[in-house]
Amino acid sequence: MKASLRQTMSTLHTWTGLLPGWLLFVIFLFGTVAFFQQEISQWMRPELTPAPVSEKAIDAADTILRKEGAGADDWTLSLPGSRGGEGFSISWTPAGGDRSSQQERMLDATSGALTSVRDTRGGFFLYRMHFDLHYMPVMWARLLVSLAALAMLVAILSGVVTHKKIFTDFFLLRFGKGQRSWLDAHNVTAVLALPFYLMITYTGLVTLLFTLMPWAISANFPSTDAYYEAAFPSGPKSEPSEAKADLRPIPELLQRARILRPGFEPSYVSISHPGNAAAIVRIWPRTETLGGHQPMLYLNGATGKPLAGPREGGAATATKGVMVDLHAGRYANPALRWLYFLSGVGGTIMVGSGLVLWTVKR
Repeated sequence: MKASLRQTMSTLHTWTGLLPGWLLFVIFLFGTVAFFQQEISQWMRPELTPAPVSEKAIDAADTILRKEGAGADDWTLSLPGSRGGEGFSISWTPAGGDRSSQQERMLDATSGALTSVRDTRGGFFLYRMHFDLHYMPVMWARLLVSLAALAMLVAILSGVVTHKKIFTDFFLLRFGKGQRSWLDAHNVTAVLALPFYLMITYTGLVTLLFTLMPWAISANFPSTDAYYEAAFPSGPKSEPSEAKADLRPIPELLQRARILRPGFEPSYVSISHPGNAAAIVRIWPRTETLGGHQPMLYLNGATGKPLAGPREGGAATATKGVMVDLHAGRYANPALRWLYFLSGVGGTIMVGSGLVLWTVKR
């Protein structure tokens, strides 16, 4: 019975690893490199200043938006994080315009002077390639990635059952032995970071949960948009009024946010209807701690007073947030990020050596 079970698990392990094998190799390779996407972006765009946005730069952004973006439907500010690789950019949409008519300016994060950066997506391309595959429609790509991750989880669990000497074989790494060497490489890298592989595969599936299991939404909501509105309700909305009112200075609004929420660091600011009494300022927090997600902050643009936001999500939302944090590793300090990276390298070798082993055996 045990031999039969092991044989079944061995067959399952072989085929769940083989069929999506090279796709899993790409997913692991690009996902591993993406743990350092900000650093790669900084290296590819050295003209960016790797420093927090200064008050002087925010003042300069405020001046440009008021001068060049006067009468626009909205203004936005994207503030880079401490790891660099991202520019301090501002944009606005002319009145009655759409996304294609949006104007954008890049500023130096320290001086606030207008600057330009070379046209590259940097490390962000590697991150998106990891699950969007770049060369095909996004939804088809994510479906393939989800199926590959599901197969990976089955391959990991069946591999543990199959290799009864898996921990003993971990101490064997023989070179120049052909098929035996490929098997040793596969076993060593498989055991070396086994908990990481289980975590990264399962949390990846949670991240793309509704790609594989859309029926929970379709059974309970008339549309996907209805689900997202119920699960992640939007904040206060307003139509522009007849009354005009000067927008409070942007540095003052950001300072107000820090006073209202100690420790709050903005990452993105959106201002709708600037110059109108109905202006609303939405400020997204920068979250770099595990499970430390904070809700968005809403302010009245004319008065600076806080506005009531939507209700916060429950335990399920918080749990998914932790899973996504674990998968992306954005909370990790440099030492932990290197551990993520090295474990990912091991996973890439594990997948590649398993595929080569199958070929060598034949």
